Amino acid sequence: MDFLRRSIQPLLLEYLLPNKVVVLLGPRRVGKTVLIRQILSELTEPVLLLNGEDLNTRELFNRRTIPHFLQLLDGKKMLIIDEAQKIPDIGQALKLMIDEIEGLRILVTGSSAFDMENFTGEPLTGRKFTFKLFPLSEAEYDQQHSILSRKDKLRERLVYGNYPELLQLGTAEMKSRYLNDLASSYLLKDILTFESVKSSDKILALLRLLAFQIGSEVSTTEIGKQLGMSGNTVSRYLDLLSKVFIIHRVGGFSRNLRKEITKSSKWYFFDNGIRNILAANLNPMELRNDMGQLWENYMISERIKFQQYTGMIVNNYFWRTYDQQEIDWIEERGGRLYGYEFKWNEKKHPKPPRGWNQAYPDATYTVLTPENYAEWVR
Repeated sequence: MDFLRRSIQPLLLEYLLPNKVVVLLGPRRVGKTVLIRQILSELTEPVLLLNGEDLNTRELFNRRTIPHFLQLLDGKKMLIIDEAQKIPDIGQALKLMIDEIEGLRILVTGSSAFDMENFTGEPLTGRKFTFKLFPLSEAEYDQQHSILSRKDKLRERLVYGNYPELLQLGTAEMKSRYLNDLASSYLLKDILTFESVKSSDKILALLRLLAFQIGSEVSTTEIGKQLGMSGNTVSRYLDLLSKVFIIHRVGGFSRNLRKEITKSSKWYFFDNGIRNILAANLNPMELRNDMGQLWENYMISERIKFQQYTGMIVNNYFWRTYDQQEIDWIEERGGRLYGYEFKWNEKKHPKPPRGWNQAYPDATYTVLTPENYAEWVR
C-alpha cells in the first residue's frame, strides 16, 4: 500500500544541517522506520543506515575513535540510526562525530525518552534539534480521505485510534486484535527494559484506571490506595508512561487567583485506540456512553500533534475553580489566553464561565464540535 506522507517530513529535511543531530522521538509502531525510508527516497547523497536494535550496530560503537568512525562512514556525510537509544552512551559517540567530522549530518530515532542525558541531553547541547512523531494526524489523513467521508472516518478513529497499521486492517476484529497485541507487547517494552520494572501488571492496572478518568483530575494518592501502592510510586509510573508517549499530563492554569485550582493534574492518552483497548471497550459510537471523554481526548491529542508539527510555542492547561467553573483546554501563546471547550453534541454551545470572563476579559473562548474542529487541528 502507499504510505501517507508525514507532516513532519519536510521539517526533518530542513533541519538536517551539517554538524547537527536531528533527534526524532515517538512511541513504538507510529511509523518512524517507514518515515526513514521515505526520507531516504528523497535524498540523493549516499547514506549510512544503522539499526540500534542490531547487536552488530552496538558493537560498532564500542570503539569510539575518529579513524574508526571515518572508516565506518566510508566517505558518507549522512548517518541515520533507527532506535538509537539502544546503543550505550550514544550521545557521547554522536558528539564526537559531529565535532570532529566536517559536514556530517545525523538523524537518529528513539521510541522513548529514557536515558535522556546520554541520548539527547548534555552531550548534544547546542548540537541537536528534537522532534516528536505521533500516530497519524487529521491533516495526514486528508491525503486519503475526501471531505464527504471525513465524518465517518472520524467516528471510526475515535474508537480505534490513529496507529498507521490500522489502515491495512479491514475488519473490526482485526483492528481489535492489533490494538490488543500493541497494548500487551509493545507499549511497556521500554519501561520493562530500561527501568527494571519487573512486572507490567501494576502499570497496566494504572493505565486502566486512567482510561476511565479522561477529563477528570487525577489524585495519585487515591489511585495508590486502589492499586495498593504509594502515591510516590504512582507518580513514578506516570512519569515513565509519559516518557514512552502513552499518556501526557495537563496541569491547571492560574494567575494566583484564590479560587483557581492549580495543583491538580489531568492525564490524557496520546491515542484513543490505546485508551479504548485498555478500557476493554471498542464498541461503535451508537453503543457508547463515553463520547464526551473520547472527543475530549481525541481533540487534545490532535492539537498536540498540530502544535508539534507547526513549531507552535505554547503552554497548555485546563482551568477550574473551587466552585466548579471549568474550561477543558487553555492555551497561553503570544501573550494571550485562548480557552476551548469540547462538545461532541453539535447543538451544545455553552457560554464561557462567568469567572473566566471576569478574571481574563481579553481571553477568547471557543466551543469545538465535529462541525468546526477541522481548522483547529490542520
